[in-house]
Amino acid sequence: MNTLSNRLLALSPSATFAMSERSAELRSQGIDVINMSVGEPDFHTPDAIKDAAKAAIDANVTTYSPVPGYADLKKAVCAKLLRENSLKYEPSQIVVSNGAKQSITNTVLALVNPGDEVIIPAPYWVSYPQMVRLAGGVPVFVHAGIENDFKITAAQLEAAITPRTRLLILCSPCNPTGSIYSAEELAALASVIQSHEGMYVISDEIYEHLNYSGAHSSIASVPGMVERTVIVNGVSKAYAMTGWRIGFIAAPLWIAKGCSLLQGQYTSGPCSVSQMAALAAWNGDQDCVEQMRRAFARRRDLIVSLAREIPGLEVNVPQGAFYLFSKCSSYFGKRYGERVIRNSSDFAMYLLEIGHVATVGGDAFGDPDCFRMSYALSDENIAEAMHRIAAALALLQ
Repeated sequence: MNTLSNRLLALSPSATFAMSERSAELRSQGIDVINMSVGEPDFHTPDAIKDAAKAAIDANVTTYSPVPGYADLKKAVCAKLLRENSLKYEPSQIVVSNGAKQSITNTVLALVNPGDEVIIPAPYWVSYPQMVRLAGGVPVFVHAGIENDFKITAAQLEAAITPRTRLLILCSPCNPTGSIYSAEELAALASVIQSHEGMYVISDEIYEHLNYSGAHSSIASVPGMVERTVIVNGVSKAYAMTGWRIGFIAAPLWIAKGCSLLQGQYTSGPCSVSQMAALAAWNGDQDCVEQMRRAFARRRDLIVSLAREIPGLEVNVPQGAFYLFSKCSSYFGKRYGERVIRNSSDFAMYLLEIGHVATVGGDAFGDPDCFRMSYALSDENIAEAMHRIAAALALLQ
């Protein structure tokens, strides 16, 4: 009988990749589509990093690497955490993986038993709930609307905790909203977590350097939280290295050992050449990171100003990442010919097929009143995309 396992049947496909595939289909038909659906920098990997990878190939750094990553790379991660975050870790507490997505999945699989609950603030990155379900856990969603800048409060967190709570997955700067938790807000959340024995935090900090509001704050920096926190980070966003697939965790030693044990059985160590590229990224000149951050800050200002000119969209000002998560529910119930906008997925598909702009409906992110636009595009493409969106929405009645 051709039946997949129950664990796979419980999973949903990635909405961001699904929308990207649909936009590719339209492009193949000769339709000019502007893709704002995928969270990927439009910059190229800096030359110095690429040169390090080429040198690694020439030096035959092409054999299996240690399961948790090369020692020099783990030392570089420790140096980065100390230099930029004032957090002290030993190399034994670092596990390098095939992207931050694997780092998060490793941690969930290492800590969550069937029936354990994992608190996920909504809106959330589309993969978090699927990772929890893969482990047999139960996602518990805590909603934070645009009126709260898409951030949960300590009181909301406390109300969601039960005797089965095992983890909180926190993303700051956040995908899909761009919201950033301040040091004070993190301290308030940490106080709640510390009052519940056996509860831990996965702190997804992959957008750390795309911060337009000041210095980055990690919940691991709150006194007493380093023992309760697994930091997840990597090179994909800050260094435009999405395809290199290098992420890491910095964790209490027992968790790091568990994740290394798990990784050793289903992927082994990450790509040797990619690790050498990541080593050059973390040890090299960081001016490339700042240049990209400034470009994204400028684009943030551009897309916010243009979105605010479109009637019916409710817009906040994201403080990080490269997404605008706008409320679009005022358009629900409107129609264009036979097409009716019933929800945010309909809304996003309408923008794709009528406006030829690929976005992602908020249903996939746990907020069905909103939709996500990535502004990891040129200024010209952002301006053209917003013009197309405005024109398409003007047709709705």
